[in-house]
Amino acid sequence: MSSVLILLAGMAAFALAYWRYCRRLEGIVAIDHARTTPAHALRDGVDYVPAAAPVLLGHHFSSIAGAGPIVGPVLAAAYGWGPVALWIIIGAIFIGGVHDFMALVASARHHGRSMGEVIQITLGTTGRILFLVFCWAALILVIAIFAQLAAKTFVESPSAAMASALYLILALAFGLLVNRAGLPFGRVTAIFLPLMILSVWLGLRLPLQFPAQGVGIFGMHLSAQTLWLLVLGIYVCVASIAPVWVLLQPRDYLSSFLLYGLMIAGVAGICIARPELQLPVFTAWRQPKLGTLFPMLFVIVACGAVSGFHSLVASGTTSKQLHNERDARVVGYGAMLIEGVLAIIALITAACLSHGDYARLAGNPVDIFARGIASFVSALGVRQADGYTFAALAVSAFVLTTLDTATRLSRFCLQELCARRHAHGGLHSFVLDRYTATLICVAASMGLALSGEANTIWPVFGASNQLLAALTLLAVTVWLFHLRKPL
Repeated sequence: MSSVLILLAGMAAFALAYWRYCRRLEGIVAIDHARTTPAHALRDGVDYVPAAAPVLLGHHFSSIAGAGPIVGPVLAAAYGWGPVALWIIIGAIFIGGVHDFMALVASARHHGRSMGEVIQITLGTTGRILFLVFCWAALILVIAIFAQLAAKTFVESPSAAMASALYLILALAFGLLVNRAGLPFGRVTAIFLPLMILSVWLGLRLPLQFPAQGVGIFGMHLSAQTLWLLVLGIYVCVASIAPVWVLLQPRDYLSSFLLYGLMIAGVAGICIARPELQLPVFTAWRQPKLGTLFPMLFVIVACGAVSGFHSLVASGTTSKQLHNERDARVVGYGAMLIEGVLAIIALITAACLSHGDYARLAGNPVDIFARGIASFVSALGVRQADGYTFAALAVSAFVLTTLDTATRLSRFCLQELCARRHAHGGLHSFVLDRYTATLICVAASMGLALSGEANTIWPVFGASNQLLAALTLLAVTVWLFHLRKPL
C-alpha cells in the first residue's frame, strides 16, 4: 500500500472538514465576530491578553501536540495501520475537532473559565468541584511525567538543553520587541526564524550539561537528572506567573515553526520517497502488551484523534487570549486537524518498517519517528543524521511547551476551585493569589516526580484522559441543550 495515498487522503478529508463541516459547527454556536471576547473584556495583562490568530494557533498547537500525536499512533500500529488511520481521520474530524472547538467557544462564552464553569451552570456545583479536582490531579501527574521526560532528554542530549535555553532567550526578546517596542509582527517573525535555526546549530555545537556524576549540595548528592528537575521546577514557576505576552505567547509561537517545518519536510519526503507500508493492514484483535483493539485503540492514539487534555488548554490559556470569535475555527478546529496530519505522518514512520524491525524498536516510539523522518527527508538531499537530530530536537521542544502550559492550567484549576469560597476568607482566599497557587502546584508535581511514584500512576492517565474528553463532550452537549441548539 502506498504511504502517499494514505497521507493525501487524510489531508484531503481534513481540508474538506475544515471548510465545510466546521462551518456547520460555527452556525450551531452562532459565531459572531462582533461579540467581545474575554481577552478584551477582562484584559489584565497577565492571563487575559488578546493574541493574533497566528500567535494563538502557535500557542495552542504547541501546547496540545507534545509527544502525544507521535507516540500514540506509533504504538497503536501494532494492531495494523488500517484501524489506526481510520480512527485518526474519523476521530479528528467528528470527535476531536468538535471537542476542541466547542470547549474553546464554551469557555469564551463563560468569561474564559474552564469547563468546570460550564458544568457548574449545567450540571451543578458538585459536578464542577469533582471535575476541577479531577483535572487538577491529572495536570499534576502530567507536569511530573513531562518534567521527568524533559530532564532525561537534557541529560541524554545536552544539545537539546542548549537549544531550549536559546529558545527562551529568543522568546523573551520577541515578546518585548512586539509588545513593548511596537515593531511590526511580520518583520520580527522574519528576523527570528533564522535565529531559531541558528539556535539549533549552536545547540549541536555548544551542549549544556551538568557534571555526569552529579553534584553535592548541603550534604546531599544530586544526580544530573535531579538537578534538571529542579531547574525545570523554577522555570515552570516563572512561566506560570509571568504575563502570557512575555514568555508563553512568543515561545509557543516560535516553537510551532519547528513542528510546521518538521511536518512540511515529512510530507515532502513521503511524497518524493514514496515509501511502501510494510506492516499489515490489520494484525490481530488483541496485542499482548496493549490489550484488545476496543477500547485500547482510542486510549493509545489519544491526541492523534481526541484528547481530554486539549479541552484544558482550549478552556484554560487559549480562551483567555482569543482575539475574535472567528479565530475559534483555525485555533480550535484547525489545530486538531493539523495534529491529525502529524499523527498520520507518525503512523507512516512505523508502518514503513518490517514487522521484525517494528517489534525490535517498538519500545522507543520517538526513535521510530525520528528514524522515519530522517529516512524520508534523505530523499530531499538532507543527511539522515541531521534529519534524525532535528526530529528529536523538535519533539523535545514540544515536551517543554506542554510542561509550562500544564503548569499554568493547574494554577487556573486550583484558583477556580477556591474562587467560590473566597468570600468566606481563610485559606481559600489566600490560595487565590497566583504566586501561592503556582507554588502549591509546582511543589506537588515536583514532589511526585522526585518520589519516583509518577511512573507507577502514569499508566492510568490514558484512560483518564479519554474520560476527561467524554466529560467535556457531555458538558458541551448539555450546554447546547440548555441553549436549545440543534445537536
